[in-house]
Amino acid sequence: MLKPHPAVLRRLVDAYETEAAGDPAGRPAEASPRARDLAYTLCVSTGTRDVRAALHAARAWLAAVPAAPAA
Repeated sequence: MLKPHPAVLRRLVDAYETEAAGDPAGRPAEASPRARDLAYTLCVSTGTRDVRAALHAARAWLAAVPAAPAA
């Protein structure tokens, strides 16, 4: 299975978490069209069917990637 570039995966996770935390009405993250799109992309990128599993897989992959050298 192909894996997304770590920088792309990090942006997806960050964007999803920001979207999920930013709902002022307290609705579930899936209520937002943007959150649904991000969840779908995370699932496709990680080969999962559930956003919780996708986030878990993404975090595991990101933890396994060596830190990029400072520029």
